[in-house]
Amino acid sequence: MFEPVLTRNIHRPDSEKIITYLANGGYEAVRLALTKSPQEIIDMVKRSGLRGRGGAGFPAGVKWSFMPKDPNVPKIVAVNTDEGEPGTFKDRELVERDPHQIIEGVIIASYAVGANRAYVYIRGEFFLGVKRWIKAIADAYEHGFLGKNILNSGFDLDMSVHRGAGAYICGEETAMLESLEGKPGNPRLKPPYPAQKGLFGLPTLVHNIETLACIPHIVLRGAEWFAGIGTEESKGPKIYSVSGHVKKPGNYELPLGTTIREIIYEHAGGVRDGHQLKAVIPGGASTPVITPEYLDTPMGFETLPRVGSQLGTGAMIVMDDTTCMVEVARRLTKFFAHESCGRCVPCRLGSHRLYEILDRIEHGKGRVQDLQLIDELTDGIDGKTFCPMGGALVNPARSTLFHFREEYEFHIKNKRCMV
Repeated sequence: MFEPVLTRNIHRPDSEKIITYLANGGYEAVRLALTKSPQEIIDMVKRSGLRGRGGAGFPAGVKWSFMPKDPNVPKIVAVNTDEGEPGTFKDRELVERDPHQIIEGVIIASYAVGANRAYVYIRGEFFLGVKRWIKAIADAYEHGFLGKNILNSGFDLDMSVHRGAGAYICGEETAMLESLEGKPGNPRLKPPYPAQKGLFGLPTLVHNIETLACIPHIVLRGAEWFAGIGTEESKGPKIYSVSGHVKKPGNYELPLGTTIREIIYEHAGGVRDGHQLKAVIPGGASTPVITPEYLDTPMGFETLPRVGSQLGTGAMIVMDDTTCMVEVARRLTKFFAHESCGRCVPCRLGSHRLYEILDRIEHGKGRVQDLQLIDELTDGIDGKTFCPMGGALVNPARSTLFHFREEYEFHIKNKRCMV
């Protein structure tokens, strides 16, 4: 039986308070980490196999090793709380209910890479999350876990919170850095990567909330413990956000590699009564739709691409037999078109053109040639944009057309939904 790690505290009374966190072993990982060398911590995270939980899945320890070793070069850690992926709500819960777990991860990561400044970027709509961050950071200062000479170690770290303005694109790490600098949240050209030239031109380590929450447990329990959870290429515990047509939507912490079937039917209560499963978006709205034949696929970085999708943020959107897949594609494409930063033509214009076609089909004005147009447009956008958003925005239309082409054809022929 898997025992929750990242969510172990969230149902305790006053889980957001430092006294609760300390009473349940909080900040012991910081004490232990500060007795080790920064390189020992980096090597431990590498051995653990921890990969980024924000969607890209890049190995965390490798990212840490990219930061310059020169102690005379100022370095920064940037904490990404801009959780804007539709269907994803794990980071929000962690911040609201257990912020000190994340702060502890930030302190350890900062110590390991030699950063003395940490900036938290949080989505503007997360009003409670902002309050919890501010209070938690103040309490961490008061107890000597932030500021000068932390726990008499000689290590200094200052940390502060900054609100975004609610732009989805700021979930992309370089757009987030631009926003932190007070500029429009537009992605930067890479290279240089943030570890070379990030916030204010300084080397910057950017991490997602869930990734940082894993760090204290790796330090306390060991890299081998963490690596022993999950699959060959997907290590550790993972919080899966499950929404849609299930009986018990919510966040479920389980090992990476848990099958889609187990998450839906054993933990989320199964599909609502009287209906059958029709489709699943496994990793948030930007990942391709898959069908019930793939229910036994493990949720992992290496396993989902084999069935034509991606792990993404691990946010599972479940749809039953009442769902119109053309409408799914239309709504999600409208979201991405609205959230495009407008920097490059394929995304700025292509997203709106794709939405117009889907909207036409959904409202009974579709034409047979529209299906070829969707194929051509998605091919013309994917991989042709300044940042990864191009690949994300085409997935709803491309994957629903691939798996449910008959629904599109029915819409065009009969001028109405199939369901």
